[in-house]
Amino acid sequence: MTVIDSSDAGKLPHYVREGAFDPYEIERDADGGALKVHEASQLQLMWWRFKRHRLALISGILLLIAYLMIVVVEFLAPYKVHTRNIDFIYAPPQSVHLFHKGNFVGPFVYGQKMDLDMTTLRRNYSDDTADVQKLRFLCQGDPYRFWGVVEMSTHLVCPAEGGQFHLLGTDRLGRDMLSRILYGARISLTIGLLGVATSFILGIVIGGIAGYWGGWFDTVTQRIIEVLQSIPSIPLWLALAAVMPADWSPLVIYLGITFILGLLDWTGLARAVRSKLLSLREEDYVLAAQLMGAGSTRIIGRHLIPGFMSHLIASATLTIPGMILGETTLSFLGLGLRPPITSWGVLLTEARSVSAIALYPWLLLPVVPVIFVILAFNFLGDGLRDAADPYK
Repeated sequence: MTVIDSSDAGKLPHYVREGAFDPYEIERDADGGALKVHEASQLQLMWWRFKRHRLALISGILLLIAYLMIVVVEFLAPYKVHTRNIDFIYAPPQSVHLFHKGNFVGPFVYGQKMDLDMTTLRRNYSDDTADVQKLRFLCQGDPYRFWGVVEMSTHLVCPAEGGQFHLLGTDRLGRDMLSRILYGARISLTIGLLGVATSFILGIVIGGIAGYWGGWFDTVTQRIIEVLQSIPSIPLWLALAAVMPADWSPLVIYLGITFILGLLDWTGLARAVRSKLLSLREEDYVLAAQLMGAGSTRIIGRHLIPGFMSHLIASATLTIPGMILGETTLSFLGLGLRPPITSWGVLLTEARSVSAIALYPWLLLPVVPVIFVILAFNFLGDGLRDAADPYK
């Protein structure tokens, strides 16, 4: 047993901290940064949870790049959307090379020679290895109006002077497929956003009123939804698309298709919002808000809707690809968007015949971005749905 002399008590080390007590000190990182969990905001928690879903993070980055590309599509496309090269009709995709006969040349393509088969009347193309056409970058090409306002002619990549560059081939009029796919992305990607905005406004407003107030409005709304959902979607699409006059301008047709897609998709969201509000309106915090004098609009918008935001986020990310597919289907059937508007569905109308697919398979290339965008939105929806409720 160790005996401590009372005369040495004042010399013992002092172990009591004189600073203020910090109950969250153990939660801090090694550098003394912000708290990891307890003092993190809701957005921080959602971001940390979202980053753990690698597939959703990659999908979100790819979709962000795609939507940024459509802003500068005129600059990215080698040609204008309607530029024709009548000497290279149904030309196959060209390969980009770096070396010619063992020497580094830089990005270039070989010129193409065309022979017409008089028996089948098919155009046969072959590479002319003696014709090296070096690609130009940040170059002057087809003039265009950037967003219909600024006169410009600068492109990211251009063919050699007097040459041609068709990375994804050409169509029946000699138009570059890569340029048309890039221009089509502007229509196909934005039509989903506008359609979702229309669908969500109708679904949240109608479903919120029906779920919170109930009564005769709820009864009438549910009967209307049941009637709309009992009609097969494709015949309903065709009927609504056929109502639009053929002499409407392309912009009006675009807005009309967007409105049709929004009208057809609000019913499922309205029912989901209604069912959720029926259960949430009985919670104590709703009663407390009512007793404090909050109106119905404030209770729905500030208290109830945030309670199932994860479901709304998942619905949005699943609805956008559905509307992209809807526009593609209508345009493919010839009842949606029509030329001169260019969308992925309009481009796929070139590949409606079996002979075209067999002879010119590159006409099916517009379906590739459709598939990737649909998958990316689905993966992003999974990640956002989990991130919206980080405590699970």
